[in-house]
Amino acid sequence: MKLKTSELKEFLDTKVELYNNPKFIESDPIQIPHKFTKKEDIEIMAFLTATIAWGNRKSIITNANRMAELLDYAPFEFVMQHQDTDLKRLNGFVHRTFNDEDFKQFIKSLHHIHKTHNGLEAVFAKHANKLSLQLSIHHFKSCFFEIDHTPRTKKHVSDPLKNSAAKRINMFLRWMVRNDANGVDFGIWQSLSPAQLSCPLDVHSGNVARKLGLLKRKQNDAKALAELDQSLRALDAKDPVKYDFALFGLGVFEGF
Repeated sequence: MKLKTSELKEFLDTKVELYNNPKFIESDPIQIPHKFTKKEDIEIMAFLTATIAWGNRKSIITNANRMAELLDYAPFEFVMQHQDTDLKRLNGFVHRTFNDEDFKQFIKSLHHIHKTHNGLEAVFAKHANKLSLQLSIHHFKSCFFEIDHTPRTKKHVSDPLKNSAAKRINMFLRWMVRNDANGVDFGIWQSLSPAQLSCPLDVHSGNVARKLGLLKRKQNDAKALAELDQSLRALDAKDPVKYDFALFGLGVFEGF
């Protein structure tokens, strides 16, 4: 499908309008952090939900709900005040390859991030550059694992500098940074701007982007993400990642 840039923008803008609205929440994992109102609760629940956001969307939502339940629906309080004995309640949790050991490590690492680095937003903001947060993600991973950790858990936090598209963290960042005024993305991080975001690149968005000529590279990796970033910034430099709704909607809901 080869459209002129202006036609492509118009086509995608109508799809953004179609999907970037509260109805989208009903079938999307973003519904889990939407159950909370306190900034830190939203951040922690969004981060945990995004971490397990691969595979069947129904099971992602079910298991993210289970996570919230295990944390007593007070994720920040649990992260900051838990004792080692409290972590036993996480025994038996599993989502695909993310298990209870990983969950426990995430709680400890999140505690460390809040206690030592002033929270998630501060860590991501510290190494952000004007047009990308990929370096921020790399540094975030270093901070996250600078305490004693289970080696197996490292695979659950992607690193763009190791050529990962870091789909789940980029999705989490979209949720936190983008204020869409439509009640889907939260926009609770004021220190970063939507212009710095990258599209969460997965099978659906990648395939649609290729069909539309926004992406040539065949693998969904960091290089493909950089290429897609460039294409989307050409359509809207201030809010390139709004097109995630269009690409995802076309792929998942329309079988484009």
